[in-house]
Amino acid sequence: MIEPTTPQGQADVAGHYDELDQVYREIWGEHVHHGLWRSGRESVAEATDALSDLVAGRLCVKAGDHLADIGCGYGATAARFAGRLGVSVTGFTLSEEQARIARARPGPLTFHVRDWLANGMADASFDHVYAIESTEHMADKAGLFHEVARTLKPGGRFVVCAWLSEDSPSRWRVRHLLEPICREGRLPGMGTRGEYEDLAADAGLRTLSYEDLSRQVRRTWSIVTRRVAGRVLTTARYRRLLMSRSTLNRQFALSLPRLILAYRTGAMRYGVFTFEKS
Repeated sequence: MIEPTTPQGQADVAGHYDELDQVYREIWGEHVHHGLWRSGRESVAEATDALSDLVAGRLCVKAGDHLADIGCGYGATAARFAGRLGVSVTGFTLSEEQARIARARPGPLTFHVRDWLANGMADASFDHVYAIESTEHMADKAGLFHEVARTLKPGGRFVVCAWLSEDSPSRWRVRHLLEPICREGRLPGMGTRGEYEDLAADAGLRTLSYEDLSRQVRRTWSIVTRRVAGRVLTTARYRRLLMSRSTLNRQFALSLPRLILAYRTGAMRYGVFTFEKS
C-alpha cells in the first residue's frame, strides 16, 4: 500500500472537495470521475457516462433494487441509475457542497454527508453497492470492505473503480509519482490489485472479475490539464489558486502532469473489480 508521508484524514478529504467544489464542477462537469474511451471517438460526456454504465452492467441490477453509492460526488451516477434502471440509490459523501447539489436531483435518491465507516445502515440494507474512485480516500480499507459485506444482501455485488499502484514500483516512482499523488489528491493510501482482492476475501466477498482500464481512461488527465490551462489563461480566480501559498489544494492542479506520467509509465493503474457476497 502506497501511503503519503503526510497523513490524510477524512477532514482533509472533505475540505479538499468543499474548497475546490466550483473548480471540480467547471473542469469535470457533473461526474467527478474518469471517462472511458473504448473507441477513442467519444466526447467527454459520453466517456464519463460510459464509465457509469460499465459499473451498472457489472452490478447486474434489476428494477426495484436498492443501491449504495460510496463517495457519490454530485449524485450524477446515482441519478443516471435511478432514471434508467428503475432503482433507488442511497449516496454517501464527506462533502457538504457535493451533497447540496446531489439533493436537488429528482428521483428515488437519498444523500448523506457521512463517513461510510459509520454509515448507520442496517445489516443487508442494499441489493448492490458501488464505489467509483472513492476507496482511495479511505485509510481503513479493511473496514470499508467489512461494512460493504455487512450492508449487502446475500448474492449482492460490490463494484469498485479504483486508482491502483503497480505491484512493485521502483523507489523513484514511489517518491516522485505515487506518494506525491496520494498527498496532493488527499489519498490516505493507494493499494494494488492483490491487496484489494485480499481485503475483499477477508470480508467474505469473492472476486468475480477484474479489468484493467488504464489505457482507456488515462486520456482524462490530458483533457483536464488542457482545461485547467485554459482557465488559468482566462480566469483570474484560477491564477490566484495556483499562486496562493495559503492552500494545499493548489498542489492538486500542479500534480496533473504527474498523473499523466504515472499512467504512461504504468506506475499507476485503473482497475474495475466486481465482488459478490456469497
